[in-house]
Amino acid sequence: MAEHTARHCCLGWDFSTQQVKVVAVDAELNVFYEDSVHFDRDLPEFRTQGGVHVHEDGLTVTSPVLMWVQALDIILEKMKASGFDFSQVLALSGAGQQHGSVYWKAGANQVLMSLTPDLLLREQLQACFSISDSPVWMDSSTTAQCRQLEATVGGAQALSSLTGSRAYERFTGNQIAKIYQKNPEAYSRTERISLVSSFAASLFLGSYSPIDHSDGSGMNLLQIQDKVWSQACLGACAPGLEEKLGQPVPSCSVVVSLGTSDTLFLWLQEPMPALEGHIFCNPVDPQHYMALLCFKNGSLMREKIRDESASRSWSEFSKALRSTELGNGGNLGFYFDVMEITPEIIGRHRFNAENHEVSAFPWDVEIRALIEGQFMAKKIHAEGLGYRVMPKTKILATGGASHNKDILQVLADVFGAPVYVIDTANSACVGSAYRAFHGLAAGTNMPFSEAVKLAPNPRLAATPTPGAFQVYEALLQRYAVLEQRVLTQTRRPSE
Repeated sequence: MAEHTARHCCLGWDFSTQQVKVVAVDAELNVFYEDSVHFDRDLPEFRTQGGVHVHEDGLTVTSPVLMWVQALDIILEKMKASGFDFSQVLALSGAGQQHGSVYWKAGANQVLMSLTPDLLLREQLQACFSISDSPVWMDSSTTAQCRQLEATVGGAQALSSLTGSRAYERFTGNQIAKIYQKNPEAYSRTERISLVSSFAASLFLGSYSPIDHSDGSGMNLLQIQDKVWSQACLGACAPGLEEKLGQPVPSCSVVVSLGTSDTLFLWLQEPMPALEGHIFCNPVDPQHYMALLCFKNGSLMREKIRDESASRSWSEFSKALRSTELGNGGNLGFYFDVMEITPEIIGRHRFNAENHEVSAFPWDVEIRALIEGQFMAKKIHAEGLGYRVMPKTKILATGGASHNKDILQVLADVFGAPVYVIDTANSACVGSAYRAFHGLAAGTNMPFSEAVKLAPNPRLAATPTPGAFQVYEALLQRYAVLEQRVLTQTRRPSE
C-alpha cells in the first residue's frame, strides 16, 4: 500500500482460524488501512488446510503456534514497508479464535520482556512454548474429559449454571485436562496458559496478558455470575491450574460472524444457562450477558458445496439460490462434514418432501438445501435459548458470506426479519479497533455506544420475501423433527 497521511488511529486485530488481519481506524472511525496474512497461502511451510491440522483420528485439530507468531512478523513488516506511521497509534485491541490455547514454557515471560525490534518475533520466541501445536475450537477429542468435569460438579446442568455452558470438547478447560493427562511432562513445564486473544495481546505487551471475563467464559472454568475461576472446575482439570491461568480481568481492561464457523450472538439482561448454547460475560457491558450458538460447519462447508455443485463459482452458487423456490420444494438437508457442535451430528443427510432420506439432490436443490438448512438450524436453536422474532427485530450479518446478497436473502426469509450489513468483511478487526477507542475512555463510564457514535450505520441488505413466513413456519417444524431423527441415528456409541 502507498504511504498514508499521518493521523491518530487505533488498530484492530483478528487472529482467526485462517488468517491474521489488521485494520487502522481514525478518530472519525474511518478505516484507512487493512492487510492480512493467510496461513495456507502465505505460510505454506506449515502445511495447514484452512489454517489447521486435522489429525488421523479425525477429532484432534491443532494449529502451529509459531505460525501465528510468524504471521504477525509478516504483517508488521508489510505495514512498515507501506510507510505506515506507528507513532500515530493511540491504542490497539484484538479478537482471537475462541477456546484455542497457548502453552508458554517456564522462562518465556522473561523472553517476552526482553524482546528486541532487531530480530523477528519467531526467532526470539521459537523455544518459548511447551506445546508446539495448539488445540483449537474445531477439536472434538476431549469427550472423556468433558464427562469427568460434569461428574465432578454434579452434572451437565450444574456446570452450565456455574460456567454458562455444559462441558464442550472445544472448551479450553477440557483441552487443558487432556494435555495434563496425556502429556504431564509438557504440562509441568508450562508457566502460563493463554487463550489466543490473550496470547496475541502478550506479543504486543511484552509480558503475559491476563484472560478477560468474556473470552474466559468459553473455558468451562469461569463462574459467570461472580467472574472468578471455579475452584471445583480448576481442580477437576489439572493441578496448579489457577497459577498457570493468572487472574481474569474485566473485558474493558486497558491492556465479535458468518466465517469459518457460523456464530449467532444474542444480547441478554439475565443469563439462563441451558444444556445447549453458551452464556458469556458481555464484553462491552459488564452488567449484562450474551448468548452464543456456534456451528462448526460454516464457510468451509459452503465452499465445499460450491466446489462440488457450482464448479467452484460463487456466481453459479448464487444463481442456484435465485432459481430455486422458497422452501426448496420441501427438500431438506443436513451438511456436517465435521462433527457439529449444535447439534452433535456428523455426515450429510438429505430428505425429500415425504421425509424419506435420499442419496443426492440436483445441484441447485443441493445448494439451497445447504443454505436453508444452515439458517433453519440457527433459528431453531436460538429459539431454544429464548430468542423470538419481534416486529422490530433486526439481524446484523458479518463475515465473508455477508457479502453474498443471495445468501442474505435466505437468512431474511428464514428468520422473517430484515438483514443489515457493515460494509467491511473485516468486522472483527473493525470491532476490535472500536474497542480500542472505548478502552481509551476506560474509567469514565462511557458506554460503548457513545464511543462508536460516529461509526457508519449498518446498511439494509435484505428484507423477507412476502409469504416466506408461511413457507418456513412449516419447514422449521419438519427440520426440527428430522434433526432429532438424524441425531438419534448418528449418536456416538459412548452416549
